[in-house]
Amino acid sequence: MDTTAPPAPATLLNVNGIEVIYNHVILVLKGVSLQVPEGSIVAILGGNGAGKTTTLRAVSNLLQGERGEVTKGSIELRGERIENLTPADLVKRGVVQVMEGRHCFAHLTIEENLLTGAYTRTSKPEIAANLEKVYTYFPRLKTRRTSQAAYTSGGEQQMCAIGRALMTNPSMVLLDEPSMGLAPQIVEEVFNIVKDLNTREKVTFLLAEQNTNMALKYSDYGYIMESGRVVMDGAAASLANNEDVKEFYLGMGGGERKSFKDAKSYKRRKRWLA
Repeated sequence: MDTTAPPAPATLLNVNGIEVIYNHVILVLKGVSLQVPEGSIVAILGGNGAGKTTTLRAVSNLLQGERGEVTKGSIELRGERIENLTPADLVKRGVVQVMEGRHCFAHLTIEENLLTGAYTRTSKPEIAANLEKVYTYFPRLKTRRTSQAAYTSGGEQQMCAIGRALMTNPSMVLLDEPSMGLAPQIVEEVFNIVKDLNTREKVTFLLAEQNTNMALKYSDYGYIMESGRVVMDGAAASLANNEDVKEFYLGMGGGERKSFKDAKSYKRRKRWLA
C-alpha cells in the first residue's frame, strides 16, 4: 500500500513583503506576504479599510489608476515578476480581476457584457464555447441575456461580472467583495458557483471578503488583514475554529473589541505583527 503523500500544488502567486503607497505619501500596505497555490481558493479577510482591495489591485496592477504604487517587495506569477506588467498583459497570462461593486456596462445587455470579456480571444468557436460554459454555470444569465444590465438585480450583475471574467479563460480570478450588497441566499449561490468553477474548471481564486463566515466555508486557506498588515493566516477550517477569529470576526463571543490586536492570543503571539 502506497502511503506517499500527493505532491503539494505549485505556487501560482507569490506576494512577498509588499508595501503600497498612495499619492507618494500614504502608506497603505505594510509588508504583506501571501501565497496562492495552483487550483486553490484563498481568502483575504478583514474589515473595511484593512487593505484587502489594495492587495488585489497590487496583484492585478490596477493601482496606477488610483495613484498607488508598489514601493517594496515583489509579486511573482509562476516565478515571474509581474509588478511592471500592464493589466492587459496579466489578462493574457490568465489573471483577471472582478472589481468590487460589479461594474457592468449598464447600457449593454447581459450577453453583450459577457462578450466584452472575450476581447483577448480571436477564435469564434472558442468564444461561443466559453459563452455556453458561462450560461451552464449561470443559467439565470441565459434567461436574462437580452436584458440591459441596468435593469437586472444585484445578484445577476455579480454573476455577469464573474461570467465576463470567465470569458477570458482565466487561470486565476481575483474576486473583490463578491457578497457586497447581496441577499444571503444569493451570496450562497455565488459562492457555490465559485466552488464549482474551482473544482470542475480548476480556476484558482484569490478573493477579498468581509463576510468571514462565508469565505472560510468555501476557501482552502485564509489571510486576515488589519491596518494594511496580515495579522493571522492558516487553513480555512483552522481559522474558522480559532477562538479569537470566532469572537472578533464571526460574532460568536460576548463584548466588543476595538481591534483584533486586543485579543489575548494576539498579545501572546507578537510574531503576528513585527
